Amino acid sequence: MHIPQNLLDGSICPMTAVVSGLCLAGAALAAYRSVEKPRPLRFAAVSAFIFAAQMMNFPIGGGASGHLLGGVLASALLGVPFGVLALALVVALQALAFADGGLTVLGANVLNMAVLGAGLGGLLRLGLLKKLPAGGARVWIAAGLASWAAVMLAALTCAVELALTGVLSLEQVAPAMLGVHALIGVGEALVTCAALALFERSAPVGAVSASRGFAAPALAALLIALCLSPFASPLPDGLEAVMAHYQVLHEAAPLFVTPLADYQVAGVAFEALSTGLAGLIGVVLTFLAAGMLALPLTRVRAA
Repeated sequence: MHIPQNLLDGSICPMTAVVSGLCLAGAALAAYRSVEKPRPLRFAAVSAFIFAAQMMNFPIGGGASGHLLGGVLASALLGVPFGVLALALVVALQALAFADGGLTVLGANVLNMAVLGAGLGGLLRLGLLKKLPAGGARVWIAAGLASWAAVMLAALTCAVELALTGVLSLEQVAPAMLGVHALIGVGEALVTCAALALFERSAPVGAVSASRGFAAPALAALLIALCLSPFASPLPDGLEAVMAHYQVLHEAAPLFVTPLADYQVAGVAFEALSTGLAGLIGVVLTFLAAGMLALPLTRVRAA
């Protein structure tokens, strides 16, 4: 659901940038003040896993594909404020290093996927955990429903942004976006529950374990990026499919050239190898950047 360069213009770009900036500042403050914090390596590994998992597009039928947004997953593994920051970091690196989502629309992409997807989606998951009847199934029901709802909320917000900038009318774009992302949301829910089962099998219900290791998400990120990403579906994602259907999708000139554009390494002719190497570089970049971001936020404050 990465909005490409120049698809949005006018005041919507600075407005979403300001809103996203304020929300990220609030998330950083909440993360710093949080009593239970993930360790820096844990934050780095989960961020890297989200980056790698977003490379794995899966077909949903109708000539379209979807991929994990990962907001609810990140919030479940790290805590809501850290989940918001992890998604924002991933989205920013994708735009800067891989030309995935434009710089002028970075505020909108962060708002849709990080602030709403990880923030409101993560809070919805916690609310469902409190409301659902006790039992082991409530963990998966809460995660699944929140994941699906987070995708739908991000899709609806994206539709509103497109309508406000005049790309399409809301009557056209909202049903189309919600229809295709309803299916993507099912995939989001399944992947989220599977990842939680893999990474947090023995964690307390609804809790974030500060001491839990980072090896599993880090190894999974490396495996997905290097070995599995070349086999991702080549079909357009939900947003691209909707824009192509209405013939408003157009290629915009990038603001700058990156050797990793489109998740390919410049100069490597073999496409599968190029994708795998680009994914590996992205995982390493995300891990290092997230680790540096986490160091000051996870420092224990003096009493």
